[in-house]
Amino acid sequence: MAYAVTALTLISSMQSVSHRQLEKFLDRDSVAAEDWQHLAESVRHLYQSSDQQNRLLQGVMNAVQDMVYFKSIDGIYLGCNALYEAHVGVDEGQLNGKTDHDLVIEEVADKMEVLDRQAMSGSEQHLSERWMGDAEGNQICILTRRLPYFDEHGKLLGLIGVCRDITDIKIAHETITRQSNFDPLTQLPNRRYFRERLVHEIKLAQRSKLQLAVLLIGLDKFKSINETFGLEMGDAVLTQTAFRIPDVVRETDVCARIGGDEFAVVIPNLRDVTDVERIAQNLINRLAEPFRIGDDEIYATASIGIALYPDNAQDMDALIKNAGQAMYYAKSSGRSRFSHFTFALQEAAARRGRLSRELRRAVSHHKFEMLYQPIVELATGDVRRAEALVLWNHEGRGLIGPMEFIPLAEDSGAMVEIGDWIFRQAAQQAKHLRETFDPDFAISVNQSPVLFRNPQAKPSDWVAYMAELGLPGQAIVLELTEAVFMKAEEIAKSKLEAFRDAGFQMAIDDFGTGYASVAYLKKFDLDYVKIDQTFVQDIEDNASARVLCEAIIAMAHKMGLKVIAEGVETEAQRQFLLDAGCNYAQGYLFSKPLGKSDFDRLLQKLKQNQSA
Repeated sequence: MAYAVTALTLISSMQSVSHRQLEKFLDRDSVAAEDWQHLAESVRHLYQSSDQQNRLLQGVMNAVQDMVYFKSIDGIYLGCNALYEAHVGVDEGQLNGKTDHDLVIEEVADKMEVLDRQAMSGSEQHLSERWMGDAEGNQICILTRRLPYFDEHGKLLGLIGVCRDITDIKIAHETITRQSNFDPLTQLPNRRYFRERLVHEIKLAQRSKLQLAVLLIGLDKFKSINETFGLEMGDAVLTQTAFRIPDVVRETDVCARIGGDEFAVVIPNLRDVTDVERIAQNLINRLAEPFRIGDDEIYATASIGIALYPDNAQDMDALIKNAGQAMYYAKSSGRSRFSHFTFALQEAAARRGRLSRELRRAVSHHKFEMLYQPIVELATGDVRRAEALVLWNHEGRGLIGPMEFIPLAEDSGAMVEIGDWIFRQAAQQAKHLRETFDPDFAISVNQSPVLFRNPQAKPSDWVAYMAELGLPGQAIVLELTEAVFMKAEEIAKSKLEAFRDAGFQMAIDDFGTGYASVAYLKKFDLDYVKIDQTFVQDIEDNASARVLCEAIIAMAHKMGLKVIAEGVETEAQRQFLLDAGCNYAQGYLFSKPLGKSDFDRLLQKLKQNQSA
């Protein structure tokens, strides 16, 4: 009789096997041994099945969503269902009597023959998986379960195969694997994969008795690139960085992006430490080359920290941490350089950690002091403005300046609370000075870019506080670095507009030390430009500094802005700025920053001198 039956036909031909059992058999990912035994038993009943039964069960079999076939002991096809017909591109009548050597290329047929023989050599199901072309030429992945079947005397008759197209599952798995191990922006391995590889390389280094190095690479001032040129340009810099790093290191080295603007390299099989230094310097040189993005050129530098196994640490976490401390030291030492880890750096990092924790406590207990430095109108000598400066009153170290603790506050998330406290103190001082000395007195307050990026810092809170004190917005001048203005993100733009609408004055601080500020000054309704003290201090000895200061003053005046010079320390500097038309100045020539009481005495003295 014809053997045009399927595995479903074979199972269903047994009176003891229900359709429910059949569905369980075909739907499950793995098949129990007793199910296979039922399947094999059904083969023997095949010979007693009627043509009517075969036709009925063949119809049921064709409804199954798996491809099914069975072969003789010699690999000759005896039957299949409709899905298998579609898969191989021939109908059952053409398939029966053929072997795989008649259907596919020799190499593939040989592999399938090996798998068949492996399946028929045992009594349990045999699983195999392979990519192949279907009848339409598409590449698909097929999972095949094979099981031998026997007659009632235990004689091997052949095998039954159930095939499932798992292409979508494989693609999804590969996608998930890639997403979990590779950075989607740069396509470099990510932190997770890097850590796994580092653990592996440490084990190899233990066996080989060789060193390895971990290099942590951080782009310098990358936040400024994002703030100045926008996030898309920043992403383009990261992508190009990811292409440059592998070009410099060896093929056997592991490169990864481990987060933000930080990249990492593992250099295994290290015989000479000077090799690491050569690679680090080459990386610094390569990353200092301009990044060409469209019609723009962006310049960036990188700092690198180096930690060695086993000298600096013997486990993965310690190596990464130590390399990070070395990188931090390279940045704080001037950037665009590399630094080796030392235990002195570890102690410094521990001090920074303690200081950060102590800063948190200081915030909750308001352990800060406000000082005020007068801003002098050069043409008259009048003082109607002052800049507010904050100091941390540390229990053990005394007063700590903002240059040391503000970066800690920004990194730790404490800046929003500190910034709010500073603003409210400055507003109270402005109210006092307006009531006591001059109704137009204004206090300048430095604002961290963090406050303009953080949604928790709301302009409406400060505007409401000013109204509570009965102060107009003009009583406060917000001093912002130019990075806040350059291609400001929407959240920053909306905050700037809210402050401007409330009447706050605005100054751009440290002008000329960043990126192309002049091109963007027109976009914002500013009141003041502050010339950075590094230019002012070079006025007497450097002709370029004098030309630059004159150019900034002339440019600002043409745009309707007033100019404040910082860091004025000598009479010659004051006179030059006055002659150049600078509006205001501040610095030790006039006064150091003063506490509230001392500032009151200074203003009282100036008032008396004017009356005399």
